[in-house]
Amino acid sequence: MALMPSRRAKRNTLRALVLATVLLPAVFFLPTAADHVHAASLLLRVEDSKTTSFVSHMGTYTVAESRTSFTTPNGAVAARLYSPIGLSDAPAMVILHGVHHLGIEEPRLVAFARAFSASGVTVLTPQLADIADYKVTPEAVRTIGFAAKNLHQQTGHPVGVLGLSFSGGLALLAAADPAFANDFAYVVAVGAHHDMARVARFLGTGQTQRPDGTTVTMLPHEYGALLLVYRFVDEFFTPEDKTNAAEAIRLTLFEDTDGAKKKAAQLSSAGQARMNLLFARKRESVRKELLAAIEEHAEEFAAVSPRGHLSAIRVPVLLLHGTGDEVIPATESLWLAQEIPHAQLHALLVSPAITHVEVGGAPGIGDKVALVHFIAEMLHEAKLSHSK
Repeated sequence: MALMPSRRAKRNTLRALVLATVLLPAVFFLPTAADHVHAASLLLRVEDSKTTSFVSHMGTYTVAESRTSFTTPNGAVAARLYSPIGLSDAPAMVILHGVHHLGIEEPRLVAFARAFSASGVTVLTPQLADIADYKVTPEAVRTIGFAAKNLHQQTGHPVGVLGLSFSGGLALLAAADPAFANDFAYVVAVGAHHDMARVARFLGTGQTQRPDGTTVTMLPHEYGALLLVYRFVDEFFTPEDKTNAAEAIRLTLFEDTDGAKKKAAQLSSAGQARMNLLFARKRESVRKELLAAIEEHAEEFAAVSPRGHLSAIRVPVLLLHGTGDEVIPATESLWLAQEIPHAQLHALLVSPAITHVEVGGAPGIGDKVALVHFIAEMLHEAKLSHSK
């Protein structure tokens, strides 16, 4: 999952941004008018990587791509590096993939990283092994921190870190860690979580809370319950079934429906009955056990939650969330904004111009202008990072 055009997005979703960008200099002074033009250009290329329009290629660079790796105490981490050719001292950014089994090879993430690099930013995308396996773990936080440290050492400047989905929340945790704090110039969290247990309860029940105590009810993503059962498979299947059950769920999450059904056929009759309910997205069949598992594993959820750690943030933070996000509800960014020190919260945008972390929906012109301004703020922070 990444901030990129959904498969259903139409080509003209952001075309109106070109006109809007012309008007922005009269409204905004920082970031600059040039930042807004570059932001509109970037978004047009994110919408359609094959576009040949003049505006979409204003101020862009050819991108060199290479496979690389960096070392952590737990071993080497694979990564991809995107470098704007002809820009020897480009600002640098780590872009973190969301929950997807292809990780840094996911085609939409690759296109997203290329679009940013073409805007004059050196981009490193590290492979987060646990996230690619649909598990959110403290090890991913450390990998993110070492990715920022490695790029900082390469460039000589603290770097920006942009995290998508659960990786956005983990990026905030890494930035708050004293071991990595000096390696971060800013953090952009797109569709991020604040409290993993609260998100888990939403995925199991379809309800969550705003900071003001009011309740939000919406239908969670169809894979939500599967993600939780996969994480705590021991709680839902017998010892004899758990290995095959985990593999059947993994294959389902990886969109290998035939493979999942073949693996599910190896379960006991009781295991098959439960798996068939999960395949049918009957989350209510496991709701009681899900809620019990969330309570039982409260410490594990807390270990991957920014909640309670954000007062340590000492760099600018920009939060972007889709209004109708059905994986991590937009209320999570409201919780993040409440806890991040006021001086460090440089932007908060909850927008119908994106879904979870994809450009899409049916935004109005005002929503498109606001998204351009948000991206312009990112590019402005990237430029400022070279002065740190």
